[in-house]
Order: sequence, then structure tokens, then C-alpha cells
Amino acid sequence: MTMNNTALTNGCHHIGLTVNKLEDSAAFFTECLGWQEVRRDDGYPAIFVSDGKVMVTLWQSKLLHPPIFDKNHIGLHHVAFMVDTEEALNTCYQKIKAHDLKIEFTPELLRGGPAKHMIFYEPSGNRIEIIWPARNN
Repeated sequence: MTMNNTALTNGCHHIGLTVNKLEDSAAFFTECLGWQEVRRDDGYPAIFVSDGKVMVTLWQSKLLHPPIFDKNHIGLHHVAFMVDTEEALNTCYQKIKAHDLKIEFTPELLRGGPAKHMIFYEPSGNRIEIIWPARNN
């Protein structure tokens, strides 16, 4: 990937996800992926979680329908989080499977490899990808 030296932004600070199962979605990030709860805003309500590099703001919605993820709908298609090792990807898969979450596909080669990824849905239905880019291996 060629980097543009004139970019005005510097990475991702946070991602805001609307969820209809606030506590379950927060527990997924903290209990399943090992993230930390950063803070809560009971007035909104919202729960902020972080892996130490990026923060996810989980905003409570009263709507019960899950989001639609396809190329014909405007909006979020998925969120991808990176792991450092293939072993970490496999560990994520085992934990996600144990949490009985809907898995779109299990860890597989990405575009012929060596990178691997998987996609699943967190408790409120947001589409999440875990990717191991296989850099420097």
C-alpha cells in the first residue's frame, strides 16, 4: 500500500456501533475478546470499550431489527480488527464459537493467503471481521 504523505488524518480514534443488546455486546468485547471497558454513559446510554489501540462506542438503540450488510445498502458493511498471530486468530474463533455467536465463515485464507480472516456477528448483529495479515512471517 502506498502511503499519501499529505493525509490530514492519522488512523482511527474510535468506531461507533449502534446496538440493541448493550450489555451483551459490551460483554462480547470484554469477556470474549479481552477488551477493557473504558467508561459508561447511562444517560445515552452507551458503553465504551477498547483494545488499547482503538475504542468502540456501543450506543443503545431500542430498535430490534438487525442491520443489513450487503453492497446495496449504504452504511457500515463490517468492522475489521487485527490480530498479531495466526494462533490469536484461532483463539478468537474458539472463543466466538463458545459464545454461540453467528459465524459467517471460520478462519480461512484471504485472497490466496498467507493472510487469514473470519467473519461473525456480535450479539446485536453487527458484522465483525478478525484478520491476521501475516506480515513479516
